[in-house]
Amino acid sequence: MRIPILPLLAGVCAAAPLHAQPPVLTRTTYPPHAEYMMPRAAEIALARTAAPAAVSAHATVRVLTEAGYQEAERGDNGFVCMVMRGFAAPTFTPAVFRALVYYPSVRAPICYNPVAARTVIPYQELRARLAMEGKSPDQITAAVRAAYADGTLPRMEQAAFAYMFSAEQELGPGIGAYHPHVMVFTPNYENAMVGGNPFGGELPFVSDDAATPFAVTVIPVSHELAVGHR
Repeated sequence: MRIPILPLLAGVCAAAPLHAQPPVLTRTTYPPHAEYMMPRAAEIALARTAAPAAVSAHATVRVLTEAGYQEAERGDNGFVCMVMRGFAAPTFTPAVFRALVYYPSVRAPICYNPVAARTVIPYQELRARLAMEGKSPDQITAAVRAAYADGTLPRMEQAAFAYMFSAEQELGPGIGAYHPHVMVFTPNYENAMVGGNPFGGELPFVSDDAATPFAVTVIPVSHELAVGHR
């Protein structure tokens, strides 16, 4: 099955049809935190598959702990690589994917550029912390909206981007890995602003949280650019 999933999980297996029906996500409760965790060395290695080696080898790496994401290795190029979990499901739309917060199998390596490291990572780390506190998708949405309004979260006022080139992605129940792609954080964009291209297709499209400060444009790239062993 190949379907778009999250801003950072925007699709699935290359061998399957692009426009399959989305999965039915039935979970409504969180499993134990331990199911979301990884061995530290394995998580660092997986995080570095998010981007070409020239970028990821010099990036800072953050890993998930019981206290949230913490720095594991310090880099020198301003990029930050992480393995996002289902906690990174859309905050607003598409609504069908918001329940991915409850699925511990999601592993989505991503490497943020310096602008995204300053603006997007605080947002994603807030979402992870709220999910680990047991907050529902609706409660997470409300808390994000409030944090952005009161200035707790940095303003999304310029474009930022991240690599998602890993061949080792696991993007949800029975899904697997998607096309290597670049995530462009395009505040307040709607899909018409990039041409109205099909959601989950081969052309750039606004994937999640359209018309909000957290809107994401996905730009698929060649499968030959995938990093990893799959």
